Amino acid sequence: MSLLELVTNAAANPKTLTARSTYPIILNPEDSLLSLNPILENPDPNSLVVPVSGFQISQTDLEIIDSANKFFKKLKRKLKNPKSFDTEDLVRSLGSFLKKEGKKINVSVGVDPSSEEYPRVLIDKLGFLMGRDVSELVLEACLFLQYWELVEALIVNGHVAHSSYTNLVSVLVERRRSDLVCLCIENFTDLGSSELLCILKYFLLPSKGACTSMLAVKKDWESQAKLAIEKASNKSLKGKKLQVAKEAALLLVIAHDEFLASELCLHYLLSSPNLDDVIVADSISKLSGEEIMSLIRYLGKWLKKYERFPQVGPSPKASSMLGLKACDSVPTLEAVVKCFGLVLNEHFSSLVLNLEFHEELRSMKAVVSSLALEARLCCSVANVVEDLKAEAINA
Repeated sequence: MSLLELVTNAAANPKTLTARSTYPIILNPEDSLLSLNPILENPDPNSLVVPVSGFQISQTDLEIIDSANKFFKKLKRKLKNPKSFDTEDLVRSLGSFLKKEGKKINVSVGVDPSSEEYPRVLIDKLGFLMGRDVSELVLEACLFLQYWELVEALIVNGHVAHSSYTNLVSVLVERRRSDLVCLCIENFTDLGSSELLCILKYFLLPSKGACTSMLAVKKDWESQAKLAIEKASNKSLKGKKLQVAKEAALLLVIAHDEFLASELCLHYLLSSPNLDDVIVADSISKLSGEEIMSLIRYLGKWLKKYERFPQVGPSPKASSMLGLKACDSVPTLEAVVKCFGLVLNEHFSSLVLNLEFHEELRSMKAVVSSLALEARLCCSVANVVEDLKAEAINA
């Protein structure tokens, strides 16, 4: 069967996308590759392809797959009557399964089961042994039990399948878990239009009940800004580290000050490198007038910030060098302008008739003019530098 036929059949039969995998874990290639032998006695050394035989899956992998299938069926039975077990039962059964499989590859948890951090460490170290099918079932159990610590561990360690994105995001929004929604944005590489629209609506017009969890996100930004200020004031830091600390401190302070808690959550969306422009545009096109105005006000705040602090820019080294992870989630001027352009493209006709938008536009006019002038000056300087480089090369 050709590749085109495989793709066509998969598209025509969506059930295959959710069918259980025969090999749900990442197979160990070492034993399999060592068992391969060339079919030809004297293969052409210049050939790019050499036919081989003898491929087989290692015995350890087969045992892990068999155990995973048994655990899947056991957990599936429990989920048919979910009131019969709680978070302790889930952690106990999952821990027993993963520790048993970990012994087969000489990997241990290293944390006492009674410890509060045990579930997180368990997923960190041995979660890859679950496979897609088991991890989806564990996620389903966690959402039912509202076991958010384990949900966080699954998100951060990449154990959430794409097929679970929509349900997970909708449940987190329904349960008003803003911190975990932000984690999804940071860790999911291909959010779809439906998930993105759900998140945008939640952040742009948050309900009263969502304020508590959004304040938790605000506290995280505040603590990161304070940490950056402390590092910038640390006299023991010298040279490059001190320079990075000062840049990060200013960046995080402007990213925190004057923004509402819900707007701080929007930072993760605008700064994400994983979002497709087409999907973002489609989601923006489905926003209501009130939601669009909320987004425009947010973007306007950023334009004013960058006009007031033109020296501020991305600080990619602050996260790895100083532990200031929030620096990776600060939207750039380019991202802000691009998003504003998408808003205008998708809602231009309705915005023209909106008097509130006219007021916002007038307040942004001076800011945009200032940024445009600075951009022209920068381009002029860049052109001079390029000319000087060319003259130096020709000299």
